[in-house]
Order: sequence, then structure tokens, then C-alpha cells
Amino acid sequence: MSPDTRAAIAFSRFGLGITPRGLGAASGEAREALLAELKSPPTLSMSLSDAQRDLGFSSALPPTPELLTQLAAYNRARKERREIKAQNQTPAPDIPSMAAPDMAGKQPPLMDDQRLPQAVSFAEVAARLKVWGDARIGFHERLVMFWANHFAVSVDKGLPVRVLAGAYEREAIRPHITGRFRDLLLAAERHPAMQVYLDNDASIGPNARANRNGKRGLNENLAREILELHTLGVNGGYTQADVTRFAKVITGWGINRSGQGDGFRFNPNAHEPGPQTILGKTYADDGEAQGIRVLEDLARHPATAKHIATKLVRHFVSDQPPPALVDRVSQRFLETDGDLSAVYATLIAAEESWSAPRAKLRTPQEYVIASLRALDTPIQPQRFLQTLRVLGQPLWQPPGPNGFSDLASVWATPEGLNNRLDLAYQLSERLAERTDPRVFAEERLKGLISETTRRSVALAETRPQGLALVLLSPEFMRR
Repeated sequence: MSPDTRAAIAFSRFGLGITPRGLGAASGEAREALLAELKSPPTLSMSLSDAQRDLGFSSALPPTPELLTQLAAYNRARKERREIKAQNQTPAPDIPSMAAPDMAGKQPPLMDDQRLPQAVSFAEVAARLKVWGDARIGFHERLVMFWANHFAVSVDKGLPVRVLAGAYEREAIRPHITGRFRDLLLAAERHPAMQVYLDNDASIGPNARANRNGKRGLNENLAREILELHTLGVNGGYTQADVTRFAKVITGWGINRSGQGDGFRFNPNAHEPGPQTILGKTYADDGEAQGIRVLEDLARHPATAKHIATKLVRHFVSDQPPPALVDRVSQRFLETDGDLSAVYATLIAAEESWSAPRAKLRTPQEYVIASLRALDTPIQPQRFLQTLRVLGQPLWQPPGPNGFSDLASVWATPEGLNNRLDLAYQLSERLAERTDPRVFAEERLKGLISETTRRSVALAETRPQGLALVLLSPEFMRR
């Protein structure tokens, strides 16, 4: 394998795609270049927009406690609006801003029903578009996407998750992807977005002090998905009894809506009293710590190591993960107590990770980002969100708790490929006048380009067609 091909694979298989800067960021030892990127992760940052100032935001990317406070005020305003309408009175034209009156008692600007979630969403997307465009290779950002999909939440759940989804990824996923799996697991499960998405904030112990009338119920959603999706895996050796007992262990876990702390709250009155036995081990009832100890043991379980290793290898290498590589990655997970940086190092050190056929198809999100990077062209947050929706992978909106599929067959549908064709032509129109498709093909597909693709681009009837053919080539579409 030539150095150019190895560098190109670093960009396509492990990164976000090549940019006009070329293969330089992965020249030399491509493996070391990937690991070096993890040691200096990018920082998400944005300036306050006018819309956010109107809403009383203190920062463009507010922390979860502030968003919960904003959301509470927003919901109060919506309730007042409904009450006015129910009384057959003329409602105010807009819902009041989330901001409190200023020192002089002046009422903040008014807002409509969509301004809060829209302002939050657009700022979160804009910050990520900047990081994705600036990334040298993009391995760090690919890992963020992988783990956000592993610990998936969906804005389909309703307004709370829609407002919190970006903060969830910023606070629970990003800071922990190069640390220990235990810390990532705890951060994801305790975050208000996850608590709401899987209904654990409404779960209450059958014998809890707050459930003396027995009318409130135990919800097993979060417990089940932690075992089935987040840790052990579907064949991880747990039983339905383990699910029920674990659900009791994490009763009382919920949301702190006061604006204080990190947004998590443990309510002892909602917690099921007594010890619980899970996977053969009995955990004494010591409140919140009972659930933490279960999660810590799950994070170290051999089945969890195998499940995580399989998903990482499937995501980055092959839809049919090589068993020997899965075993090595899994063993490294266990040897290092879930040190994710060590796990990644084992993955990219393996020759199978570089020699496996490039049969994986870029997901819609990966494809759009790679296209924007290749063309070095900007996109507005609203259009980016619309594009992902058309391509079938709306941001933070997977079809279920298992996230979006990693399998090429799921994305290689006639409709999906036709939508990519439309996007490729739309984007290519922007640069057609000043870009020679043949030069573009040689630079963006360096180390990978085939004679078939080279000939097709050279025979293109127009420049936009030539550029689009590069974006639609197997070398670009696959990773």
C-alpha cells in the first residue's frame, strides 16, 4: 500500500474526508496522525446571535441547566396561551421570551412557538459545521458521531429532547470519548436528555415512599436499553428479571429543573428500597450509589467489551467485523479497564483496519460533510438539517434507541442514491466555473482514484457534471 493510499484511507475510513489542503495531515505515519488528533480535540464555540439575545441566552451554546430553565419558562408561557384561548379571549400574538424582565421591569421581546428550539438547534449545528470543516482529518469528530449514535436520543420524543439534544452531545459524549468507558456511560445515562428520552424521569419504585397509593408505575425502558444496547448487548447474558431489578435500582434518577448543578437529580422518595440482584450479584440499597455501582460493573463486563469492540470494528472497518480483530479490540478494552484511547489505538494499529476492502458506504451525514469539505463550500444550518432529512438521516433523530444503522445495505437504496445524485449536482454548480473536474478528481481522490473514474470525469459533458461524478464515484462514496 502506497503512502498516499494509506493517507487517503485515514481520511475516508477514519476521518471526515479530504479537503483542499490535501493528504498532508495524514502524511508520514497515518496511524500516528489519527491518534495525535485525539490529543488536541476541537472546541465548539459560537457567538451569540440576535435571536439568542432576544431569548435571554447567556451564551450561544448554553449548558443544560440554563436550557432547562428556559424550557420551563417556555412551557409556562405556552400554558398561559392555551388558557387564554380556552377562555375565548384574544391571545397574545406571540409567546413571551424566556428571559426575565430587566431591572426596570421591562418585558423582554416576544417570541413565536418555534423560536426557542430553532435558535438552540441552529446554533448547535453551526458550531459543529465549523468544527467539521476545520478538522484536519476528522477522526475525533467521527468518534463523537459514533458514540452519540451508540447512546442515541431522538428529538422525536418531544420538545425537551429537541432543546437538549445538542447539549447532551456536548456535555455527555464529547468530553468522554477519549477517557474511560465507565465515565462515558455514567454521563450519558444520567443526562436529562437520556432520562427524558427513555422515560426514566417518570419511573418510580413500586414500594417507594412517593408511591404509597401504588398508582405510579415502574418504567423499564432505560434499564433495558442500557443492558441491550449500551453495555452487554442483546446476547449479553441478562434476563428479563435483571431488567426489572435494574429498573428498580435506577428509580429516583431524574432531572433537576431548578437551574442548579448539571441537570441531574436523585429523588430518594421515588427510589425503590432494598437490595437488588443483577447478573447474580447483589447490590445493597445505598440510594443513587446503587445504580452507579451497577453501571460500573456493566462497564467492565466481558460482554460489554465484546459488544463495544464489535460495533467499533463494524463502524470503521467492515459490515462483517473480522473476528480476530474484534477479539483483540475487546481484549484491550478489558486490559485497560475501558480506556477508550487505548482501544482506538489497537483498532487503527491493526493491518485489517487498512487492508479491508472499502465496501462501507458513507452514511448521509458523513457523505454531506465529506462533500462540503471536498468542495470547500459553506452551508447554512437550516439547509444542512433539511439535506440530512431528505437523505434519510435527520440529525439527532434516529428511528429508535438503537440509533442509525451502520450497514451499507441500509443506505444503498435507489431512493437514497438518487437523493445523493441530486445533492452532488446542486453542490457542484457552486464551484463549476472556477474548478477543473479533472484536477479536482486527482486531488480529492489522490491515492484511491481508479482509471474508470478518471476516464468518466474526463468525458463529462459539463464542469458541473464532472464535479458531481467525483462526488458520486465509488472512491468518494465508500470508505
